[in-house]
Amino acid sequence: MITVIGSINMDLVVQTDDFPKQGETVLGQLFTTVPGGKGANQAVAAARLGGQVQMVASVGNDSFGLELLENLQANAVDISGVRQSSEVASGIANILLSDGDNRIIVVSGANFEVTPSYIDEMQESIRKSKLVILQLEIPIPTILHTLELCSTLNIPVLLNPAPAGGYDKKFMRYTTYLTPNETECEQIFGMDMESALESHPNKLIVTLGSAGARYYDGDRHIIVEGFKTEVVDTTGAGDTFNGAFAFAIVEGYALKEAVQFANAAASLSVEKFGAQGGMPTRTDVEARLGSDQR
Repeated sequence: MITVIGSINMDLVVQTDDFPKQGETVLGQLFTTVPGGKGANQAVAAARLGGQVQMVASVGNDSFGLELLENLQANAVDISGVRQSSEVASGIANILLSDGDNRIIVVSGANFEVTPSYIDEMQESIRKSKLVILQLEIPIPTILHTLELCSTLNIPVLLNPAPAGGYDKKFMRYTTYLTPNETECEQIFGMDMESALESHPNKLIVTLGSAGARYYDGDRHIIVEGFKTEVVDTTGAGDTFNGAFAFAIVEGYALKEAVQFANAAASLSVEKFGAQGGMPTRTDVEARLGSDQR
């Protein structure tokens, strides 16, 4: 069982040829609503690969909340740990897409109803986990409380430190795997990537987009190359990497093979529109690994 404790948002997506400058109005080509949130994305990514996944989270008692829950159920994610708030609206992410790039504003809403006390209420469900996945789109005190609980229960934790501004140095002592991108890594550790990696062997995995990912195994730097792909939408690629990496670790893959599996999954995810739209099945990933398109 993988337990994802994190955010659920409705993504409000606009496509345009040009990002507007300050004070400028431009025309867009598309507007759509797409289920998202880093927590939900990572849960769907792991479940679509065949993982047994439960979600601990919060949505509003509104139309977005209902749609978000239905989407998780449709992707075989256990939603018994998702509470519905009658006081706060569901979280949203305003996503602007242009030429394969994205800019995102998140309004947390009901995601901030995932409190330390709610984690305590869900302790028996969390106890069944082989791995817990966390991100930083729920309250920071909840993150620390969950990390301490998982340490007590001897449950490994994958922490995806995004957005990195919420990262607390206390997290590292409780974290089994930390998966920032290169920018987040330098922001979190205040040093170059190589030095950070050498300080956290087999624990810090830095994602590098199309270039793949890297970590330090205690003796040398391991660079796991990415895969060639035709980019349609990069939204959710990092979440796909994390969900796939968690799935592979729970399946018993060695660290390098788990990173390679996650790279392949992420490369497939960018070939379709939407954070969850391109998330692959295990068959898809194994086919890409078999073709070795690097």
